[in-house]
Amino acid sequence: MRNTYLVCYDICEDKRLRRVFKTMRDFGDHLQYSIFECQFTPADLVRCRHALSEIIDHREDQVLFVDLGPVEGRGERVITALGKAYSPFDSPCIVVDGVE
Repeated sequence: MRNTYLVCYDICEDKRLRRVFKTMRDFGDHLQYSIFECQFTPADLVRCRHALSEIIDHREDQVLFVDLGPVEGRGERVITALGKAYSPFDSPCIVVDGVE
């Protein structure tokens, strides 16, 4: 059975941030800067957590997994927003380093 998760991350260093973003693209849909929606089986969740664990600095960075429940029976995805309207990301997020 698959559950839907929001995976949210706060990564303190640009190189790790890029690697986390690239890794997460393989697991789910990019919703907002550091937020992905993923449909995980228990094995998928373990693989994602392991992949991210190999990238992040466990003393500085944080990755949150928010379980939204089973995929089946949830109906259509409904996302509402306060303030600026929600619009899906159709283009990749690009992190640019300052070059001196």
